[in-house]
Amino acid sequence: MTVKFARMKAAELLSIVLNALVMGVFWGPWIGLTRSLATFEPAAFLAIGHRLNLNLAPLMTVLMPAALLSTAPTLVLSYGNQPTTFAATLAGAALFAVALTVTVAVEVPIAVRIKSWSTTTLPADWRRHRDRWAAVHVIRVVAGVLGLALLVAGALYG
Repeated sequence: MTVKFARMKAAELLSIVLNALVMGVFWGPWIGLTRSLATFEPAAFLAIGHRLNLNLAPLMTVLMPAALLSTAPTLVLSYGNQPTTFAATLAGAALFAVALTVTVAVEVPIAVRIKSWSTTTLPADWRRHRDRWAAVHVIRVVAGVLGLALLVAGALYG
């Protein structure tokens, strides 16, 4: 095994693991909660929203950018000599960039609003915010699943 090959495989592994963790955070809440958010009473919705934000915001603030940046070594090492790996990794990174953009542009502002709400200060249009968050979360789930599949495909078939 050459040093360059070993570096490539280490870079691919790191990228796959970090992006799998990100995708798992997208997938878990979607499968366990988001699909049924509309059935929760306001107090339960707020308790869940507050807890998710408290638990996930600090982690994802670091993990999402780190995972996206972890694709860079694979891109650099595969550029020019492993076009399949390069293309699959670039496409996977692009999908994770979409997820990061959706998170920062749409979901975080909604989470910040929800963080300030209580059952006594719940705005009249709270359901609109909840439903928008849930709808946009699907984009993150799809982008994460497809992005991870592309990273793995690039590592396996490159």
